[in-house]
Amino acid sequence: MISFKGSHFPKPVVLFAAYFYLRYSVSYRDLEEIMAERGVLVDHATLNRWIVKYSPLIAIEAHRRKAATLRSWRMDETYVKVRGKWVYLYRAVDKAGKTLDFMLSERRNEKAATLFFAKTLASNDIPEKIVIDKSGANTAGIRGVNRILKRFGCVTQISTIRSKYLNNIIEQDHRFIKKRLRPMLGFKAFSSAAATLDGIEVAQMIRKKQLPSQGSGFAQFAALAG
Repeated sequence: MISFKGSHFPKPVVLFAAYFYLRYSVSYRDLEEIMAERGVLVDHATLNRWIVKYSPLIAIEAHRRKAATLRSWRMDETYVKVRGKWVYLYRAVDKAGKTLDFMLSERRNEKAATLFFAKTLASNDIPEKIVIDKSGANTAGIRGVNRILKRFGCVTQISTIRSKYLNNIIEQDHRFIKKRLRPMLGFKAFSSAAATLDGIEVAQMIRKKQLPSQGSGFAQFAALAG
């Protein structure tokens, strides 16, 4: 259960504001007005603090509770602007389009790719294959993960398929994230970008019906907080 101790607002109010911001294309100032219309006076800076504080915690719960995914993966990166510079959002889905994992990185290289694959393996079953583009860094990352698996006595070796056509699934999946990011016009700090993206990805997982909870999108989001 996520602790809301120290918040000057009731837990449902915090969660409602967070979900509304992460799921829909509104700015913090828009959300400030929306909350005021509902009798909740909260400034945009406080709303931002809620997103940065609670989104990563809710994302951890979403990974823990999400339904099992398929063992054929699609992996790709997209771009996010932080402090006026482009950084890389690593993302992976299975062949049915279900979200596996995501990670924001300041660099796009073998080390970052290996870290992302290791992170994704930690919350999913070992895949039979991973479809990627022609990136040498991603290819090297999969080789690195295979070496790690071998050291731990795992006989399974992940095969690599380079196919732009098969990777259309994740390229299409990027669209929801990019649509939500567009009104934000970039981030001022890497940490706040990573935290916000955690929450946006959870909203996407809920939209894809990856969580066992029933009810509305907000009900599923709130259930992750315990």
